[in-house]
Amino acid sequence: MSQQGLREVEHEITISAPAAAVYRLIAEVENWPRIFPPTIYVDHVERAETEERIRIWATANETAKNWTSRRTLDAEALRITFRQEVPAPPVAAMGGTWIIEPLSETESRVRLLHDYRAIDDDPEGLAWIDQAVDRNSRSELAALKTNVEFAHAAEEVTFSFEDTVQIAGTAKDVYDFINEADRWQERLPHVASVRLEELSPGLQILEMDTRAKDGSTHTTKSYRVCLPARKIAYKQVTLPALMTLHTGYWTFEENADGVAASSQHTVVLNTENITRILGPEAGVAEAREYVRTALSTNSRATLGHAKDYAEQKR
Repeated sequence: MSQQGLREVEHEITISAPAAAVYRLIAEVENWPRIFPPTIYVDHVERAETEERIRIWATANETAKNWTSRRTLDAEALRITFRQEVPAPPVAAMGGTWIIEPLSETESRVRLLHDYRAIDDDPEGLAWIDQAVDRNSRSELAALKTNVEFAHAAEEVTFSFEDTVQIAGTAKDVYDFINEADRWQERLPHVASVRLEELSPGLQILEMDTRAKDGSTHTTKSYRVCLPARKIAYKQVTLPALMTLHTGYWTFEENADGVAASSQHTVVLNTENITRILGPEAGVAEAREYVRTALSTNSRATLGHAKDYAEQKR
């Protein structure tokens, strides 16, 4: 095929799991940030039984972009088709199909098809898309295989929790405090330094050094999706040694007494590092408690300072 014009590519992988189970996992976009490494956050714009519009934020070639896609779900045929509505440059058009084929009762083949073009059929733009699609497709399929095949094994080391603080203020003021992470170094005692980059309105890269209770500091890097006065979702891409995954979100829900501000975390523990970090007697239970305490302490501290900020604004 010519370097210009429409490109059609296919990636596939074999998974040791029933085809119906694989289909359900792909269909449930709410879990994509946990399953697919490039995905930061997915939000439903419209939703019907077999048709939906979703907005996706994802990394691509060391940066991040967002787009809205239409999906058609066919559970009987085990197919999901998708089409980006307004692609992010340099993409002019992007669509494709997930096809799940049963090979046996316990094994299936997943085929991921893409078709796309670059703006003005630019060869450099097409090459950039080629690289991004190939990298993300391989990553997504490998992660899908891992997630499905080891779902039961990961149950013990995957957990979620949430902290909520009631604030006598407005959702906007609390949101502003969390959104303005570039000021956290001066506002939050546990933050030693901050580097914040706004890639586009509401899409941020946040890198910071935070202090632990023992005085040590560690660096984390996250992509953040900011939905004004409603929600800030994030995915860490530089992680502490005890975690292989950390996603979460801040939510701001107004009520009769002001606003309920919450911080939610989902974590997958890195079991290989437990004894090195916590000692030879430590296991999953100790690592889980350690990680939860560390994350919850920082979240509640941040919410406490957000509470002071918002209540002083009244």
